[in-house]
Amino acid sequence: VQLQACGGGLVQAGGSLRLSCVASGSIITINDMGWYRQAPGKQRELVATITSGGSTNYADSVKGRFTIDRDNAKNTVYLQMNSLKPEDTAGYYCSAAILTRFFWGQSTRAYWGQGTLVTVSS
Repeated sequence: VQLQACGGGLVQAGGSLRLSCVASGSIITINDMGWYRQAPGKQRELVATITSGGSTNYADSVKGRFTIDRDNAKNTVYLQMNSLKPEDTAGYYCSAAILTRFFWGQSTRAYWGQGTLVTVSS
């Protein structure tokens, strides 16, 4: 199973970006999906999560500015980021809890994407 994230880039403060992350491989079903970020010198922090049923959760710092959604048919999670601030600058990582088939059976595990860099200039 792999998660491939894309959509990062350089944007001015107040601008918008839309991140995408697609899961591929031996997937039976995908449960929770989410986005995390890590700024230089800081710990990785939760940005937003979404359940398979569409329930969402956001960090206080992004509420009202970011929106997470998913397309279950495409195994994809998105993060729409509006009104970006310089403090949003970070590497953004997608994560998903995926029920996967192995040769010995099946198991739910957490998988991570490789990260996509978002830089917001002031």
